[in-house]
Amino acid sequence: MFYHKLKPFPENFLWGASTSAYQVEGAYQEDGKGLSVQDMHEPPHGITDFKVASDHYHHMLEDVKLMAEMGLKAYRFSIAWSRILHDGDGEINQKGIDFYQDLINALIANHIEPIVTMYHFDLPYELHKQGGWCNRKTIDAFEKYARILFENYGDKVKYWLTINEQNVMINHPNAMNPGRIPSKKELYQQCHNMFVAAAKATVLCHELCPNGKIGPAPNITAIYPEKCNPADVIAADNWESIRCWLYLDMAVYGRYNTLVWSYLEEKGYTPIIEEGDMEIIQQGKPDFLGVNYYATATVCEAKNDGTDCQPRNGDQQVMIGEEGVYRAAVNHYLEETQFGWMIDSIGMRVTLRRIYDRYHLPLLITENGLGAKDEMSEDGKIHDAYRIDYLIRHFHQAQLAISDGVDLIGYCPWAFIDLVSTHQGYGKRYGFVYVDREEQDLKELKRMKKDSFYWYQQVIKQNGLD
Repeated sequence: MFYHKLKPFPENFLWGASTSAYQVEGAYQEDGKGLSVQDMHEPPHGITDFKVASDHYHHMLEDVKLMAEMGLKAYRFSIAWSRILHDGDGEINQKGIDFYQDLINALIANHIEPIVTMYHFDLPYELHKQGGWCNRKTIDAFEKYARILFENYGDKVKYWLTINEQNVMINHPNAMNPGRIPSKKELYQQCHNMFVAAAKATVLCHELCPNGKIGPAPNITAIYPEKCNPADVIAADNWESIRCWLYLDMAVYGRYNTLVWSYLEEKGYTPIIEEGDMEIIQQGKPDFLGVNYYATATVCEAKNDGTDCQPRNGDQQVMIGEEGVYRAAVNHYLEETQFGWMIDSIGMRVTLRRIYDRYHLPLLITENGLGAKDEMSEDGKIHDAYRIDYLIRHFHQAQLAISDGVDLIGYCPWAFIDLVSTHQGYGKRYGFVYVDREEQDLKELKRMKKDSFYWYQQVIKQNGLD
């Protein structure tokens, strides 16, 4: 639809930026922090691990000062479960409590809204050794952890996110499971247990935080059929339901998506649902939905002849297909990043419209950004015009979505500062702030403002008017 005049971004729009604990904090065993599965993850040869990352743990006040200078209205970050509870359960680590209390206080003092992700891929390793999310004790441990967070920070934190990209952990489990990769049957049991845990945390938030708002943060993307062939449309519906709607239908409606349940029955992946599970899930209604969006995906008809599943390396944006369900296809209308990710700014508008039309809850973009090989120029600066161009196009589509009637309350690009990419380490940078380090050479971890820092500063100041 063409508009003669676009609706403006809302007056209190949450212009923000995002990070996650394991990718930015470092200090992986300091001040009582226990190990997480990410601390045990062995990266490819030549790629850094997460033990130091961007050393935000020791640079927190400096980093918040940069956020304030940029004018951020919100900062979306995650809390490391094993920094609060060393083994994921048991005794509280007061130094961990204090670190996040200091961070939240610093943000509020600088008029920055803290948006807290409770769990972002970093399950405490002790819980992993006991079966992780396959073990229902992890549900109880997460509820205990949630209570601790709400009791300590609930008077200051308004926005909470339960689980980051649960759908990625199920569909791309390689980076979240050190050692043996679980079977599909096990993964969908993990998935169900996470639904129960997130619902329990949501109910608890509503009990303990009268002013708090809480929701999930899945990675959602519109799925396109390659052609107008009806069989391609079926494949697109299949994958969109399995990859996306399963997770939001459960969060919002408290029920399994019907197509996905038929898929689970056909494949033999149905989870064990214990008495009371669906009741608690139905009680855990979110107040808003977080949306991690990077690009759309394109699929075509499944042949079910042994060729649908293509061997490919990659991360959550790379599809491999599934026999009898969908086959990965290429969208020739789209550009690619340096790392092979599709760029589809219009697809963001499509995705936001589909989500809002389906659920009618406020939406918060919790991740979106461009990973690139940023380098310091001879003038000592970081010129990332490509990132500015990427975000200009996506911000424009976000405003078009608002004009379409989508209730979009904020936009938190990934990432505020350079951090360790889950798959490409420090060779793939996302931040508005450059961290002067390489894969193995930590240098001085100096913070430097990229061109995009100053550009985003003006966008926020003008509330996206220009």
